[in-house]
Amino acid sequence: MTIFNQSHLVMFKSSKGLAILIALSLFIFITAAQTLHFNTDRFTEPEETTQPEVVEEVKMPAPIVYGIATDSFEIVETVIERGETLSEILSSYNISPTTVSLLASKSKDIYNVRRISANRPYTILHLRDSAQTAQYFIYEPNNVEYVIYDLRGDLNVTLEKREVKVSERALAGEIKHSLFQSIVDAGGSPQLVNKFADIYAWRLDLNRIQPGDKFKLIYEEKEVNGTTIGFGQLKAAFFEHQGDSIYAIGFDEGNGLGYFDQKGQSLKKAFLREPLEYSRISSRYTMNRYHPVQKRYKPHLGTDFAAPRGTPIRTVGDGVVLEARYTRGNGYYVKVKHNKTYTTQYLHMSKFAKGIKAGARVKQGQTIGYVGSTGLATGPHLCYRFWKNGKQVDALGVKLPSANPVEKKHQEEFAALKEQTINQFNAIDVKSAKQGLLATGEQKEPAGA
Repeated sequence: MTIFNQSHLVMFKSSKGLAILIALSLFIFITAAQTLHFNTDRFTEPEETTQPEVVEEVKMPAPIVYGIATDSFEIVETVIERGETLSEILSSYNISPTTVSLLASKSKDIYNVRRISANRPYTILHLRDSAQTAQYFIYEPNNVEYVIYDLRGDLNVTLEKREVKVSERALAGEIKHSLFQSIVDAGGSPQLVNKFADIYAWRLDLNRIQPGDKFKLIYEEKEVNGTTIGFGQLKAAFFEHQGDSIYAIGFDEGNGLGYFDQKGQSLKKAFLREPLEYSRISSRYTMNRYHPVQKRYKPHLGTDFAAPRGTPIRTVGDGVVLEARYTRGNGYYVKVKHNKTYTTQYLHMSKFAKGIKAGARVKQGQTIGYVGSTGLATGPHLCYRFWKNGKQVDALGVKLPSANPVEKKHQEEFAALKEQTINQFNAIDVKSAKQGLLATGEQKEPAGA
């Protein structure tokens, strides 16, 4: 192919034309090379790209309920309705009355189905079929125990108990109005108030405490699965009344926990001061009282305690029941002989406690009946009467013997406990004890203790 025409040859005839031709050739060559390099880059093999990973959905395992795997079960949780029976509940889950009867027979010595009560929770585990046949019925009689009724095969019943955590707590406060309200406001419970009142009943007139009096308590609090279910022992207490400090140090000499002051003297008398837990006195012992029913003045040789119907009545000391019967004036009453010197009587009961009858032995603090308004009574209350050497006396005015002080063989051990307890109380500031709850330690009870 002819590259140069006649015009090109003319240009070659001069050096200037030759130079221009060479420059033009170089320009064409460089431009072609750059274009080739650019296109090479454009068509370089692309890098591999990572495809998104397909993540398989992880199926969570079915929950373990009361130690039972529920992979093949539906879970139903509810509470017993008033008047509802076990047979009625299970009939909705394809369990026959005959099976329920056999179950009741098997469970009689473990947990009688007759004790199942309203408003307590239960759980049904049933099959995922059209009949929804129940395989387990689990009932919780309280916050610690639960009963597993296995409805499969030959039927089985087991009573299980949860672990109870016991924490040592402290609360403190100052009396504003009443002892009851002040302790509750500080974070305590009615049960703690009653226990505190029992301990100090013989040292103080708790109906006459004054604003400004101070108290501190160290006690055990019980928890199950993080929920408080009650308290254990009241380990120690402190009360400052009109400038006087009285310690109550809990100490066990081998016969159960007793309470002693800083001198080792027992705060307990041979008798409880009152037959009801912390309550209000509505009428005192007197030789001349207007009787609200008989409408005349006559001696009232007892002490009346106002309390709601059904409040438990406790015997103030160990003894033997002399009488447990009904009369027109006294209503249902119990009379207890404690020893050769002392006898007590409890009137106007709504009913007797189980096992209370003439000849039965009773222990101090044992429930013997319940507050009512039987006999000559205008409303629910307890009339409490007290005999000393065969003569009726004022139960709140009589001087009673104290329980024994700390025995000599235990005095060294008690002295160490006393020092530790007083140091604990000294570290508790009444005014800075926020909410009244101060954790001082914790432990675990055996399951169900």
